[in-house]
Amino acid sequence: MTVPVFRFAPSPNGPLHLGHALSALVNADMAAAAGGRMLVRIEDVDVTRARPEHERAILDDLDWLGIAYERPVRRQSEHADDYASALERLAALGLVYRSFLSRTEIAAAIAVEEARNGQPWPRDPDGAPLYPSRDRDRLEDEAEALANAGHPYALRLDMTKAARLVGPLSWQEFGDHRDGPASTIVADPAAWGDIVLAGKFVPAAYHLAVVVDDALQGVTDVVRGRDLYYATAVHRLLQTLLGLPAPRYHHHRLITGPDGRKLSKSKGSEGLAALRVAGATVTDIRRMVGLG
Repeated sequence: MTVPVFRFAPSPNGPLHLGHALSALVNADMAAAAGGRMLVRIEDVDVTRARPEHERAILDDLDWLGIAYERPVRRQSEHADDYASALERLAALGLVYRSFLSRTEIAAAIAVEEARNGQPWPRDPDGAPLYPSRDRDRLEDEAEALANAGHPYALRLDMTKAARLVGPLSWQEFGDHRDGPASTIVADPAAWGDIVLAGKFVPAAYHLAVVVDDALQGVTDVVRGRDLYYATAVHRLLQTLLGLPAPRYHHHRLITGPDGRKLSKSKGSEGLAALRVAGATVTDIRRMVGLG
């Protein structure tokens, strides 16, 4: 019988807030109920934003919450070779190209197309504009010349070719009770356009790193916030292209602030450490995130 494996995977670019507490606690509760393993992964692949002091604070918060997890934790910054191998496999399939447009150039190109066609440019489920196709259509010699001349670039996935290669995709979504029936969700990775796979200072973007990590760690149950629900389509695509196993998924509700938006480190949402200093107990935190 396969032992279920769960994971909580924060980024050390700020303190944990109540939204993180909900995700960590739901993972730990489900792992305990299933007699499974609980892992913690530090998603610090973006070394320009990750800070050691934030990692220490995250682990302190998890210990305070009483979450038992296996040591040592996996740090993405220590596994660049794993991501490079995955990139090489995708490149061997002819699915990776260099994209040179800056954000300003992307916006300008889209403005021209919208004015020409009188139609809004397509956007991904998060609301970001899809990447224009001009770099995808460049000759390799031209792309090589631009790179050799020092033009910065990111590596992107040719989504049209990738989606055609794998065909229809889906994932299994289970509810609040892990042992209950799961739903089959049709995946639409094409809605995301040509996603970034790696950047100048980042050996692997989130989508690529997370599927590689989950596979190498043997994760069977991915439990995370509803904000990543649609991104699962991209993850199923990459798992299929790379021959990686597909975990089951549960996307839990989000904790929102007074403005109705999800809590965010970048917006300065109050951290668990601050709540602890103010006198909150673990029981208080569980109540505040709706776990009773």
